[in-house]
Amino acid sequence: MAHDFETLKARVRDISYTPGTDALRHISPLLLQAQDLTATALVRLTALDNSAYTSIVGSRAGLELMASVVSSSSLAGTDLAHVVLANPYEGAQFAGYPADDEAVRTVRHAEAITQMNGHLDDAVHQLDLCAIGCRYLATGITENLASEREHESAAVRQTTGPTVTAAQYDALSALAGGGLLYESATRVATKDGTRVSIATHRALHKRGLVTRDTTTSLMGGGQKITVTEQGRQALARPRPNAAPTTTTLAGPLKAAVAQGAQR
Repeated sequence: MAHDFETLKARVRDISYTPGTDALRHISPLLLQAQDLTATALVRLTALDNSAYTSIVGSRAGLELMASVVSSSSLAGTDLAHVVLANPYEGAQFAGYPADDEAVRTVRHAEAITQMNGHLDDAVHQLDLCAIGCRYLATGITENLASEREHESAAVRQTTGPTVTAAQYDALSALAGGGLLYESATRVATKDGTRVSIATHRALHKRGLVTRDTTTSLMGGGQKITVTEQGRQALARPRPNAAPTTTTLAGPLKAAVAQGAQR
């Protein structure tokens, strides 16, 4: 639609006419096109208002912008209609009124041209607003949809990210704040003092949830441990509950307990 409004704007801006019948012949198709574009803009606004787009964050601004396009397009049509009204027509006067001589006709046309050109300038301005509004709206809808897709993807990542145990979750959370691996990969230290076992670190590293900087030595300063994107996805999920501790009883003891329960 932006292209259609810009095309009409160019036609209105570059119009050449002679007041009278010639002006009416040139203005009429421009007025009809402006009215058609207003009807189209109204249909587009109605379609947006009845679509799932209204559930997207920021859609209200888009709807209001489309409504402004309807308004500006209608105003452009009104401006063109005012050109038709200001146009000096050459019909015969009522009986008893003198016909215009050339001097009067020249003055009438000069005054009319000033008014008509003013209305044409106003129409150009409104059509320019329509084109700008359409382009902003197209960009806004694209950005809103992209933001919505990102939000949905984040929600999917949160529910489908890597699963970890409660101990691994706690280790990842601690390592996200900074961690170091020391002394031939036998000790892990975190900034917040959380205890992370070597077995847990190895399990996380094997699954690609953490990496370590192998460019530095394990001795002295140690190797920096970093939580990967997959690790952050695991942290985005709710913390899993720790598995309940169960005790397996030996055969004779189990039988004795069972007998006691029966009593």
